[in-house]
Amino acid sequence: MTTTAPTLRPHGGYRSLRSFRVTEIIYDATVSFCSRFIDKRSRTNDKMVQAARSGRQNIAEGSRASAASSQTELRLVNVARASLDELLLDYEDFLRQRKLQLWGKDDPQAKAVRQIGQIDRTDRSDRTDQSDAKAYETWLSHPDPAIVANTLICLIHQANYLLDRQIAGLEQQFIQEGGYSERLHAARLHERQKQQNRTDQSDRTDQSEKKLCPTCGKEMQLRTAQKGPNSGSRFWGCMGYPDCRTTRPLQTDPVINS
Repeated sequence: MTTTAPTLRPHGGYRSLRSFRVTEIIYDATVSFCSRFIDKRSRTNDKMVQAARSGRQNIAEGSRASAASSQTELRLVNVARASLDELLLDYEDFLRQRKLQLWGKDDPQAKAVRQIGQIDRTDRSDRTDQSDAKAYETWLSHPDPAIVANTLICLIHQANYLLDRQIAGLEQQFIQEGGYSERLHAARLHERQKQQNRTDQSDRTDQSEKKLCPTCGKEMQLRTAQKGPNSGSRFWGCMGYPDCRTTRPLQTDPVINS
Protein backbone atom coordinates (compact mmCIF):
# COMPACT_ATOMS: atom_id res chain seq x y z
CA MET A 1 0.00 0.00 0.00
CA THR A 2 1.36 3.39 -0.98
CA THR A 3 1.21 6.19 1.58
CA THR A 4 1.32 9.86 0.71
CA ALA A 5 3.56 12.12 2.73
CA PRO A 6 1.82 14.96 4.55
CA THR A 7 2.95 18.33 3.29
CA LEU A 8 4.10 20.88 5.83
CA ARG A 9 2.28 24.07 5.03
CA PRO A 10 3.81 26.54 2.59
CA HIS A 11 4.29 30.01 4.04
CA GLY A 12 5.20 33.55 3.14
CA GLY A 13 2.93 33.85 0.08
CA TYR A 14 0.99 36.76 1.55
CA ARG A 15 1.36 38.98 -1.53
CA SER A 16 -0.97 36.70 -3.46
CA LEU A 17 -3.67 36.92 -0.76
CA ARG A 18 -6.59 39.14 -1.75
CA SER A 19 -6.93 40.18 1.90
CA PHE A 20 -3.36 41.50 1.88
CA ARG A 21 -3.81 43.36 -1.41
CA VAL A 22 -6.97 45.09 -0.19
CA THR A 23 -5.45 46.04 3.16
CA GLU A 24 -2.41 47.46 1.38
CA ILE A 25 -4.72 49.75 -0.61
CA ILE A 26 -6.44 50.72 2.65
CA TYR A 27 -3.11 51.50 4.31
CA ASP A 28 -1.78 53.67 1.47
CA ALA A 29 -5.11 55.47 1.08
CA THR A 30 -5.35 56.08 4.85
CA VAL A 31 -1.89 57.66 4.91
CA SER A 32 -3.03 59.95 2.07
CA PHE A 33 -6.41 60.64 3.70
CA CYS A 34 -4.87 61.62 7.03
CA SER A 35 -2.33 63.83 5.30
CA ARG A 36 -5.07 65.65 3.41
CA PHE A 37 -7.96 65.81 5.87
CA ILE A 38 -6.71 65.15 9.43
CA ASP A 39 -4.57 67.50 11.51
CA LYS A 40 -1.06 66.02 11.54
CA ARG A 41 -0.73 66.95 15.22
CA SER A 42 -3.87 65.03 16.12
CA ARG A 43 -3.65 61.66 17.86
CA THR A 44 -6.38 60.50 15.50
CA ASN A 45 -3.95 60.90 12.61
CA ASP A 46 -1.41 58.56 14.20
CA LYS A 47 -4.03 56.07 15.40
CA MET A 48 -5.67 55.74 12.00
CA VAL A 49 -2.38 55.25 10.17
CA GLN A 50 -1.23 52.72 12.78
CA ALA A 51 -4.51 50.78 12.62
CA ALA A 52 -4.31 50.63 8.82
CA ARG A 53 -0.68 49.52 8.96
CA SER A 54 -1.49 46.88 11.59
CA GLY A 55 -4.18 45.42 9.35
CA ARG A 56 -1.69 44.89 6.54
CA GLN A 57 1.38 43.92 8.58
CA ASN A 58 -0.33 41.27 10.68
CA ILE A 59 -1.58 39.45 7.58
CA ALA A 60 1.99 39.38 6.25
CA GLU A 61 3.48 38.30 9.59
CA GLY A 62 0.83 35.62 10.01
CA SER A 63 1.62 34.22 6.58
CA ARG A 64 5.34 34.12 7.34
CA ALA A 65 4.69 32.43 10.70
CA SER A 66 2.33 29.81 9.26
CA ALA A 67 5.02 27.16 8.70
CA ALA A 68 6.08 27.24 12.34
CA SER A 69 2.77 27.86 14.11
CA SER A 70 -0.80 27.70 12.84
CA GLN A 71 -1.98 29.22 16.11
CA THR A 72 0.32 32.23 15.66
CA GLU A 73 -0.97 32.76 12.13
CA LEU A 74 -4.56 32.59 13.33
CA ARG A 75 -3.87 35.00 16.18
CA LEU A 76 -2.18 37.54 13.88
CA VAL A 77 -4.96 37.40 11.29
CA ASN A 78 -7.45 38.07 14.11
CA VAL A 79 -5.32 41.06 15.18
CA ALA A 80 -5.48 42.35 11.60
CA ARG A 81 -9.26 41.97 11.65
CA ALA A 82 -9.54 43.87 14.96
CA SER A 83 -7.29 46.68 13.66
CA LEU A 84 -9.54 47.17 10.64
CA ASP A 85 -12.60 47.32 12.89
CA GLU A 86 -10.89 50.11 14.82
CA LEU A 87 -10.12 51.93 11.58
CA LEU A 88 -13.71 51.49 10.39
CA LEU A 89 -14.99 53.27 13.50
CA ASP A 90 -12.54 56.15 12.91
CA TYR A 91 -13.88 56.72 9.39
CA GLU A 92 -17.47 56.50 10.59
CA ASP A 93 -16.66 59.00 13.37
CA PHE A 94 -15.10 61.32 10.81
CA LEU A 95 -18.32 61.40 8.78
CA ARG A 96 -20.69 61.59 11.76
CA GLN A 97 -18.83 64.36 13.57
CA ARG A 98 -18.76 66.50 10.41
CA LYS A 99 -22.36 65.65 9.56
CA LEU A 100 -21.30 64.07 6.28
CA GLN A 101 -23.31 61.36 4.57
CA LEU A 102 -22.49 57.71 5.21
CA TRP A 103 -23.26 55.67 2.10
CA GLY A 104 -25.93 53.06 2.56
CA LYS A 105 -25.56 49.53 1.27
CA ASP A 106 -27.62 50.34 -1.83
CA ASP A 107 -25.98 53.68 -2.59
CA PRO A 108 -24.93 53.70 -6.29
CA GLN A 109 -21.36 54.70 -5.41
CA ALA A 110 -21.09 51.97 -2.77
CA LYS A 111 -22.28 49.46 -5.36
CA ALA A 112 -19.69 50.75 -7.84
CA VAL A 113 -16.88 50.27 -5.32
CA ARG A 114 -18.13 46.78 -4.45
CA GLN A 115 -18.29 45.92 -8.14
CA ILE A 116 -14.54 46.51 -8.47
CA GLY A 117 -13.97 44.08 -5.62
CA GLN A 118 -16.09 41.46 -7.40
CA ILE A 119 -14.05 41.91 -10.59
CA ASP A 120 -10.89 41.49 -8.49
CA ARG A 121 -12.01 37.97 -7.57
CA THR A 122 -10.90 36.80 -11.01
CA ASP A 123 -7.35 36.99 -9.57
CA ARG A 124 -5.69 37.38 -12.95
CA SER A 125 -2.06 36.29 -13.05
CA ASP A 126 -1.05 39.63 -14.59
CA ARG A 127 -2.61 41.64 -11.77
CA THR A 128 -0.24 43.90 -9.84
CA ASP A 129 -0.50 45.91 -6.63
CA GLN A 130 -0.46 49.08 -8.73
CA SER A 131 -3.36 47.93 -10.91
CA ASP A 132 -5.37 47.05 -7.80
CA ALA A 133 -4.93 50.54 -6.37
CA LYS A 134 -5.51 52.27 -9.70
CA ALA A 135 -8.96 50.75 -9.97
CA TYR A 136 -10.07 52.86 -6.99
CA GLU A 137 -8.12 55.99 -7.88
CA THR A 138 -11.18 58.01 -8.97
CA TRP A 139 -12.69 57.72 -5.49
CA LEU A 140 -9.55 57.72 -3.35
CA SER A 141 -8.09 60.84 -4.98
CA HIS A 142 -11.38 62.75 -4.92
CA PRO A 143 -11.24 66.25 -3.33
CA ASP A 144 -14.38 65.53 -1.28
CA PRO A 145 -13.32 63.84 1.99
CA ALA A 146 -16.76 62.25 2.35
CA ILE A 147 -16.29 60.31 -0.91
CA VAL A 148 -12.81 59.18 0.09
CA ALA A 149 -13.92 58.13 3.59
CA ASN A 150 -16.94 56.25 2.28
CA THR A 151 -14.81 54.47 -0.30
CA LEU A 152 -12.40 53.37 2.40
CA ILE A 153 -15.31 52.18 4.54
CA CYS A 154 -16.43 50.00 1.61
CA LEU A 155 -12.89 48.65 1.22
CA ILE A 156 -12.63 47.88 4.94
CA HIS A 157 -15.90 45.93 4.78
CA GLN A 158 -14.47 43.97 1.84
CA ALA A 159 -11.24 43.28 3.73
CA ASN A 160 -13.17 42.18 6.81
CA TYR A 161 -15.24 39.79 4.71
CA LEU A 162 -12.07 38.30 3.24
CA LEU A 163 -10.44 38.00 6.66
CA ASP A 164 -13.52 36.34 8.14
CA ARG A 165 -13.31 33.69 5.41
CA GLN A 166 -9.55 33.38 5.94
CA ILE A 167 -9.99 32.92 9.70
CA ALA A 168 -12.73 30.31 9.19
CA GLY A 169 -10.48 28.42 6.76
CA LEU A 170 -7.53 28.51 9.16
CA GLU A 171 -9.69 27.27 12.03
CA GLN A 172 -11.03 24.40 9.93
CA GLN A 173 -7.55 23.51 8.72
CA PHE A 174 -6.25 23.49 12.28
CA ILE A 175 -9.08 21.17 13.35
CA GLN A 176 -8.41 18.78 10.46
CA GLU A 177 -4.61 18.86 10.30
CA GLY A 178 -3.51 20.14 13.70
CA GLY A 179 -0.71 22.60 14.28
CA TYR A 180 2.90 22.52 13.17
CA SER A 181 3.99 20.00 15.81
CA GLU A 182 1.21 17.60 14.79
CA ARG A 183 2.12 17.89 11.10
CA LEU A 184 5.80 17.41 11.90
CA HIS A 185 4.96 14.31 13.92
CA ALA A 186 2.85 12.97 11.04
CA ALA A 187 5.72 13.59 8.62
CA ARG A 188 8.09 11.75 10.95
CA LEU A 189 5.74 8.77 11.19
CA HIS A 190 5.43 8.75 7.41
CA GLU A 191 9.20 8.66 7.01
CA ARG A 192 9.44 5.80 9.50
CA GLN A 193 6.77 3.92 7.54
CA LYS A 194 8.73 4.42 4.33
CA GLN A 195 11.87 3.07 5.97
CA GLN A 196 9.93 0.10 7.35
CA ASN A 197 8.45 -0.59 3.92
CA ARG A 198 11.95 -0.61 2.43
CA THR A 199 13.12 -3.01 5.14
CA ASP A 200 10.11 -5.28 4.57
CA GLN A 201 10.75 -5.26 0.84
CA SER A 202 14.38 -6.15 1.45
CA ASP A 203 13.31 -9.01 3.72
CA ARG A 204 10.92 -10.32 1.07
CA THR A 205 13.71 -10.19 -1.49
CA ASP A 206 16.02 -12.00 0.88
CA GLN A 207 13.34 -14.59 1.62
CA SER A 208 12.83 -15.24 -2.09
CA GLU A 209 16.56 -16.00 -2.39
CA LYS A 210 16.62 -18.68 0.32
CA LYS A 211 18.54 -21.84 -0.39
CA LEU A 212 18.35 -25.25 1.10
CA CYS A 213 20.87 -26.20 3.74
CA PRO A 214 23.81 -27.79 1.91
CA THR A 215 24.36 -30.07 4.92
CA CYS A 216 20.96 -31.59 5.61
CA GLY A 217 18.78 -30.26 2.81
CA LYS A 218 16.30 -28.50 5.08
CA GLU A 219 15.20 -24.91 4.45
CA MET A 220 17.32 -22.11 5.89
CA GLN A 221 15.76 -19.24 7.87
CA LEU A 222 16.76 -15.62 8.54
CA ARG A 223 17.89 -15.22 12.13
CA THR A 224 19.48 -12.53 14.31
CA ALA A 225 22.44 -13.24 16.56
CA GLN A 226 21.41 -12.62 20.18
CA LYS A 227 24.83 -12.61 21.82
CA GLY A 228 28.54 -12.82 21.15
CA PRO A 229 30.71 -10.53 19.04
CA ASN A 230 28.16 -10.66 16.16
CA SER A 231 25.17 -9.79 18.36
CA GLY A 232 22.48 -7.99 16.33
CA SER A 233 23.77 -9.17 12.95
CA ARG A 234 21.54 -11.28 10.72
CA PHE A 235 22.41 -14.62 9.16
CA TRP A 236 20.90 -17.69 7.59
CA GLY A 237 20.46 -20.63 9.93
CA CYS A 238 19.31 -24.16 9.22
CA MET A 239 15.78 -24.94 10.40
CA GLY A 240 17.13 -28.31 11.51
CA TYR A 241 18.88 -26.63 14.48
CA PRO A 242 20.04 -27.91 16.97
CA ASP A 243 20.60 -31.17 15.07
CA CYS A 244 22.14 -29.19 12.19
CA ARG A 245 24.13 -26.10 13.07
CA THR A 246 24.95 -24.97 9.54
CA THR A 247 24.82 -21.16 9.07
CA ARG A 248 25.68 -18.80 6.28
CA PRO A 249 26.20 -15.00 6.20
CA LEU A 250 23.35 -12.91 4.88
CA GLN A 251 25.16 -11.42 1.86
CA THR A 252 27.65 -14.14 0.95
CA ASP A 253 27.36 -17.70 -0.30
CA PRO A 254 30.10 -19.66 1.52
CA VAL A 255 28.63 -22.15 4.01
CA ILE A 256 29.77 -22.07 7.61
CA ASN A 257 29.54 -25.31 9.58
CA SER A 258 29.75 -24.88 13.33
